Amino acid sequence: MSVDKELLYNTVNYLREVRPIDPAEIQEYFESGPHPAVVRQALREEAFDLGIIEQADGTFTPAPEGSVSPPGWEAERLPANYEHVVADRLLERFGANWHQGKSGDALRQAIRRLKADYYHGNPVEYDETAVLGYAIYHLPDYYAAMGYILDDLTENGNLPRQLRVLDVGAGVGGPALALHDYLQEASDGEMLVDYHALEPSPAADLLEELLAETGRNFRTTVHRETAEAFDSESLGDIDLLSFCNVLSELSDPAGTAERYLDAVVEDGTLLAMAPADLETSTGLRAVERTLARPDSGPSVYSPTLRLWPGETPADRGWSFDARPDVEALQLQKRLETGRGQSDADPEDAEGTFLKTTVQFSYSLLRPDGARRVDIRASPDRHAKAAEMDRHVSNRVDLLTVKLSPDLSRQGERKREYGSDPNPLFKIGDGSEQVEQYAVLTFESSLNGALREAPYGAVLSFENVLVLWNDDEGAHNLVVDGETVVDLVAP
Repeated sequence: MSVDKELLYNTVNYLREVRPIDPAEIQEYFESGPHPAVVRQALREEAFDLGIIEQADGTFTPAPEGSVSPPGWEAERLPANYEHVVADRLLERFGANWHQGKSGDALRQAIRRLKADYYHGNPVEYDETAVLGYAIYHLPDYYAAMGYILDDLTENGNLPRQLRVLDVGAGVGGPALALHDYLQEASDGEMLVDYHALEPSPAADLLEELLAETGRNFRTTVHRETAEAFDSESLGDIDLLSFCNVLSELSDPAGTAERYLDAVVEDGTLLAMAPADLETSTGLRAVERTLARPDSGPSVYSPTLRLWPGETPADRGWSFDARPDVEALQLQKRLETGRGQSDADPEDAEGTFLKTTVQFSYSLLRPDGARRVDIRASPDRHAKAAEMDRHVSNRVDLLTVKLSPDLSRQGERKREYGSDPNPLFKIGDGSEQVEQYAVLTFESSLNGALREAPYGAVLSFENVLVLWNDDEGAHNLVVDGETVVDLVAP
């Protein structure tokens, strides 16, 4: 039995400011006398357009207005209820000893293959085994990363309590689950989300099971269509458009993202995230630069702020954030310890299947031209990165953005420069044509902000020495005892 939608809307709009809407009460308004459960389901389906949320007692009240504030996101581990969903699927698919024998070998090989494909920029293909391997390996760090990115939006009140989301390439749902938990915490459960996921691969099955763990006012729909085929405008206005860890898998990432931007409201956001490795990180930045043209298109809200109007960076653009490690899943530990002689691989180091690091690249774009901080460089005071060649061997002042953690502690650089190299940070003002790095050769109370400032912070440098690094093809900005570094905006 269906409910007359027009009468439902009229009834809700009449009662919403008077008292909570009780499905058992308003059934009397309908001549057909539908069961209260039918009325409740109709209210749930129309909740976003009606602007109502369901309370624990089964009644409906007006959804809260306004935006959420940062809840103090600290993702120490993936919540256990999500891990249990994956564990149940593994048990159902492979049995109790899924981490051993042929099934364990297949899962580990799937993870190796996915890592290699991402690293080399190859097309990524998923079957059910690959989906489960991906979930074991990546759910925790993708979950953690999404919350940190959302902090960037909420600090200025740019994430509304009533939110329509389109998540393109949702995968197994790490970012989606983080969005739900983040909003739950930030709003004390007083939020209304119409969440739509695009996921054509077998990951959609596991995604739906994980989304079933979300709350009553986080309404979810999974569309099993490709990004290229889906009509983004069919959903209505989008507040948050998400491309998480998927741009590198699209045949035309910039073109697809640009088409989807047409459905984003003026004060909405495109959120793109990618792993921190070279291929996917620089690929994300290339999409950002294609979309955020100086003369048209959305603005870069964060983190790679354009501090010089009309300028666009043209360097390699490898920029990423690093946050505290998360705990390894019990599922990861079981997969790690399940290796046998049949699964020996000389490339596997200890901990190969424990993914605890949280390193990611991201971009936030806004159709309304908003920027996280409205700060501009001054030609009278600051040297421009695009003109740094003419300042080599001189000391200058500049305004810039911190665009990496300490790279001297990252992988190859740490091995190349030894156990105690000078701290090294990528920086940029949005005009750089080649890489720029700030090298901290002498730390003092006057320049400590370089090390201490968070990723994406705007910094001012006074009396910094400009050198050319021929080996790296980059400008090194030497921060020594004569240099002052101040935090302008965190």
